[in-house]
Amino acid sequence: MTELPMFPLGAVLLPGEDLPLRIFEPRYRTMIEQCLATDGRFGVVLIERGSEVGGGDVRSDVGTVAQIDRYVRKAGGEFTLVCRGTDRVRVLRWLPDDPYPLAEAESWPDEVQPAVDLIPLLGKRDEIERLAAKLARSEGVRPRPWPRLTLPEDPVERSYHLARALPLADADRHRALAAPGPADRVRMLTDALDDVIATLRFRLQ
Repeated sequence: MTELPMFPLGAVLLPGEDLPLRIFEPRYRTMIEQCLATDGRFGVVLIERGSEVGGGDVRSDVGTVAQIDRYVRKAGGEFTLVCRGTDRVRVLRWLPDDPYPLAEAESWPDEVQPAVDLIPLLGKRDEIERLAAKLARSEGVRPRPWPRLTLPEDPVERSYHLARALPLADADRHRALAAPGPADRVRMLTDALDDVIATLRFRLQ
């Protein structure tokens, strides 16, 4: 367990994912200054209700550690950052925002789970690509092929890689982040793609 500066966002950061940020609020500028003076790490959690600016938000208790890779300090004190999602964390207790959000958090490794069949998920991904291409052509736009998936061997890394690569809403990305282990995550992602397919089919009617 450790005290971790926290940055609530209206988006989900997944492990292994890059996160560009523009930091302009004074409280978060102070936070980034202190992060840069230490280990360059802070937590990112999803705002479930409320706004990124001004406080008063309702925050998720599951998030991801962001490691600052590079930054530019602008005139006036603003920052632009590029961060990298690393470990999943679970918030045990929120501390007072003084002056920025702070929490007691612990690392939350994935459970070891049996292997799960990826064929249903990959089949649905292929169907989404076909439907998206058909929709693009119907709108007079040239469809672009999706990048080919190169999946890691490690089951946890593979499950997060799939979560990053799929066209999911933030609610589904958050459910993927909060899944106990890689098999649960793959099953959740497979189910989530049904909604994407249904939406594309409706738009093609």
